[in-house]
Amino acid sequence: MTTKLSVNLNKVALIRNSRDTTIPSVVDAAVTAIEAGAQGITVHPRPDMRHIRPDDVYDLAELLAKPAYVDIEYNIEGNPEDNGYPGFMALVADVKPHQCTLVPDDPNQLTSDHGWDLTGESNELAVVLETLKRQNARVSCFMDPIAHQLELAARLGTDRIEFYTGPYAAHHGTSTGQQILAEFVQAGQVAQTLGLGINAGHDLNQENLADFCREVPNVLEVSIGHAIITDALWLGLSETVGRYRRILDSL
Repeated sequence: MTTKLSVNLNKVALIRNSRDTTIPSVVDAAVTAIEAGAQGITVHPRPDMRHIRPDDVYDLAELLAKPAYVDIEYNIEGNPEDNGYPGFMALVADVKPHQCTLVPDDPNQLTSDHGWDLTGESNELAVVLETLKRQNARVSCFMDPIAHQLELAARLGTDRIEFYTGPYAAHHGTSTGQQILAEFVQAGQVAQTLGLGINAGHDLNQENLADFCREVPNVLEVSIGHAIITDALWLGLSETVGRYRRILDSL
């Protein structure tokens, strides 16, 4: 099994939004990433539209609906409670992505920094999952490597979980990092036992990606944005995506 690479384009939109312009193009970035080996495109719209905007969501959906891109997965991340821009659930209903990754981020957070605590959120999320599955979307929940929480996610009916890998990335190469990786390995085994598919994302890069995917069982997909776009400043987007693809192909 080869882990799929989904490229998150938020940072491309962030650069564009720093000026009143259409450059760089999020759609052009998607085409370049796909041609370089990406098997998916990820966006994470937020109510303040700091990066990905509703028009981007629709434009990418139009691109990925073309016959040439029939095998490319469209993954939309976000908090289902976000409304008013027109809102996460409204965007999903309009474009019908292949996968929805539910993330418990607050609108004021700089970035996603923790998984769901389903002890208190399960009832609310159950309705969301029912809605998304009626729209034929695969549902993934952003989770920490905590066995009890994974059990609740399985009971909720999510198809996959996406491990929040920030702590692993922050301590990679240290003894603490080895301990954190062991927690993900154990949690991955629990997820498999529960029948949950495993995705991963947050601060994965060329230095830490291979170790994670080599040790954690059956990682189906990684979503990487920040590291790819920053590496691309020096290497170019096509070369960068190709390097990440080669890392995954070598495992």
